[in-house]
Amino acid sequence: MYPVKILECDNVLVVENIVKKFKKGPRIGPINLKLKRSEIFALIGPNGSGKTTTIRMILGIYKPDNGRVLLCGEDITGKGARGRIAYVPEESAIYPRLTGFEHLLFYAKLYARSRAEAEKLAWRAANISGLGRDLYRRAGEYSKGMKRKLVVSLALALDAPLLVLDEPTAGLDVYSAVTIREFIKHAAKRNQTVLMTSHNMLEVEKLADRVAFIANGRILDTGKPKDLIEKYNADTLEDAFVKAVKGGVSI
Repeated sequence: MYPVKILECDNVLVVENIVKKFKKGPRIGPINLKLKRSEIFALIGPNGSGKTTTIRMILGIYKPDNGRVLLCGEDITGKGARGRIAYVPEESAIYPRLTGFEHLLFYAKLYARSRAEAEKLAWRAANISGLGRDLYRRAGEYSKGMKRKLVVSLALALDAPLLVLDEPTAGLDVYSAVTIREFIKHAAKRNQTVLMTSHNMLEVEKLADRVAFIANGRILDTGKPKDLIEKYNADTLEDAFVKAVKGGVSI
């Protein structure tokens, strides 16, 4: 059955010199990243910096022109790892005519090998979501925050060693954003590794264990938020990022 048991490995994700070249558009890479077990890692940069392309190479949607992607030591370059990477894009497909629970069950069937296993997975996601009786309403009636809780809860229920979240709190009200952050913290406590992108620098500063600055297809710097703030003699992580971009030095 997918989900699988969370793998016990120290280096959950290793990205080695991956490069993507396009006929039109900027070259991305080489990108090098190493994410440890139970770590919340944020990849931050402006629109067009290479975040989405990097994530797609990690997921196997894009095959890198060079380099490789390892998940717990296994080479998954260009093919991804179904059931072992849980991905929540910024805009998730929600079927408005399905109830919240029917939505969870529909997606659970894509991962489970039997109806019984799918129902077990869906109920687990339902409990994580905290949506209660709202799960029996049509998802088309949900607020953006409720929809986000629905899709993130299913990703958490998968028990995948790597959870990839693209702008997990974008456009949410304060209460919903706090709830999603608690989901993320809970995932890390359960030995899941979280790779997230966000334009909310204050959120990243408080939530992430480590951060990578990316701009123009290159990683500019990586470190703990407080260390990066100190390194660039900045008041906030946002200020540190701006200084790193102006410096133009990549690693």
